[in-house]
Amino acid sequence: MREKIKTIMKSVFELPDIPDDISMDNCEQWDSLHHLSLVIELEALFNVSFKLQDTVKMKNLEAIENVLKNKNII
Repeated sequence: MREKIKTIMKSVFELPDIPDDISMDNCEQWDSLHHLSLVIELEALFNVSFKLQDTVKMKNLEAIENVLKNKNII
């Protein structure tokens, strides 16, 4: 699942590589517009809908994985 998420992140953030510790704090491209795009792409890929509280939690790669795991997307 991590590699699928990273593939989406590469596309959304237009980066050649996504480190495991990527977060809103250390990725210059991760602004509010790109965050929304990331959420939309993840919803499409995993065929799931996120609630606002889910999207607020998605501040780094690990948090995104945890939100998906809590939705039983594995």
